Amino acid sequence: MIQLPTLSDIEAAAQVVYREFQATPQYRWGLLSDRLGTDCWLKHENHTPVGAFKIRGGLTYFDQLKQRGAMPKEVVSATRGNHGQSIGWAARAHRVPCTIVVPHGNSQEKNAAMRALGVNLIEHGQDFQESREYAMQIAAERHAHMVPSFHLDLLRGVSTYWWEFLKAVPQLDVVYVPIGQGSGACSAIAAKLALNHQARIVGVVSAHATTYADSLAAGRVVEAPVSTVLADGMACRVADASALEVLLPHIDHIVKVSDTEVAHAMRAIYTDTHNLAEGAGAAALAAALQEKTGLQGQCVGLALSGGNVDADMFAKVLQVS
Repeated sequence: MIQLPTLSDIEAAAQVVYREFQATPQYRWGLLSDRLGTDCWLKHENHTPVGAFKIRGGLTYFDQLKQRGAMPKEVVSATRGNHGQSIGWAARAHRVPCTIVVPHGNSQEKNAAMRALGVNLIEHGQDFQESREYAMQIAAERHAHMVPSFHLDLLRGVSTYWWEFLKAVPQLDVVYVPIGQGSGACSAIAAKLALNHQARIVGVVSAHATTYADSLAAGRVVEAPVSTVLADGMACRVADASALEVLLPHIDHIVKVSDTEVAHAMRAIYTDTHNLAEGAGAAALAAALQEKTGLQGQCVGLALSGGNVDADMFAKVLQVS
């Protein structure tokens, strides 16, 4: 099993992250609490410089490469958007050329954001898995460094946001975290263990991309088709085996949320907090609302993991009553 970051690892990673931006806020929103019927805290990872939590992992991944004296001449990775922005940001900071592969039909605004960071963007494949396989092929052909979507050095950075959240709100009873490739949920586990926090960690997957739900139920990686339109950050077809090993003994349970529930949660977050949430960023609230009856009297923490939703997509979400 992958060795999770320790408390000292996370504290050191925070110093790397804070060279670029300060800790993101978490607020107890009154209207969200009213909607859920209990105390509800929202962690605003939509307030990072790339609008999502992933930047933390990119910063620590490159820092670890530098510490090992292994900074590559070129990096390649695959993404649906936020991981690519993270790697693009860190690669630019270290003056390393960066190529990112995205599937056809990817978010145009996420694509534009990556190009603005100096990324060489390639569109290939019909889903993330096909893009990932092509990125690995490119990396091998160019003798470039392939940056994975799940790795200990990414977890170091991502764990800092859960470390911030659990320290800031020690009374949290349960937290909901969306699962894409698994770094967010595994980092929540790492921070919980490092701080010896009592919060239960609930994983959230798209009902239209169930590889992690199916894999956790089976105890092994189970591939599942992807058809989600809104939750591109959770549009994973094949679970990561290392992430699965971490999740199996520590995740409380998994909630599947439909695109309809995600759209409702996106509208709710905008109405109640006037913050933008992309599909994956609203998934935690969607799951909590699904389990609302069982949460009464508990202090609930939600990850607003990202706010990078295309304007036309968000306009359509708001138009639905």
